[in-house]
Amino acid sequence: MLYDAPVWIDAMEKRCNRIIYSRVQRLNNIKTANAYRTTSNEALFILTGTTPIEIKAEETAKLYRIIWDRKNHQLDPEAEPKDWTHQTGSFSISEQNEEKEHTIQIFRDGSKNEHGVGSGIAIYIQNKLTHQMKNKLHDSCSNNQAEQIAIVKGLQAIETIKISNNT
Repeated sequence: MLYDAPVWIDAMEKRCNRIIYSRVQRLNNIKTANAYRTTSNEALFILTGTTPIEIKAEETAKLYRIIWDRKNHQLDPEAEPKDWTHQTGSFSISEQNEEKEHTIQIFRDGSKNEHGVGSGIAIYIQNKLTHQMKNKLHDSCSNNQAEQIAIVKGLQAIETIKISNNT
């Protein structure tokens, strides 16, 4: 019933079209629940565990539009961490060997908006940008999860960094 929903979703604004789709779904729900035809629609939705077709069709169309918009737009413009438009977290690690002290700064951020969920990490060694990473997360992830992933990915990245004595 949801085939090509993004194309015909606007037709659901008319009451007569909603009634037709609801009747078809009601007949399926009565058969599935093995219920009497006098059973209310609301009870049938609960008994069968289904969602009303109008809601499902809107959901399908919105999901399609989100995916389509993502393909045609860059989610985040490239920017230096110091130019990021919102507060970011950062931490520094100083390592000292016999010859020289090395400072590693990690700027990290996670965010969630209407375009999706993601995190970014920028690593500076001696005030020089050496590594940048972006992570795209599933849309069901929260902003806090994106922040936590940024921290974990940043720490994993510094494990592999080799600092030469010239740096």
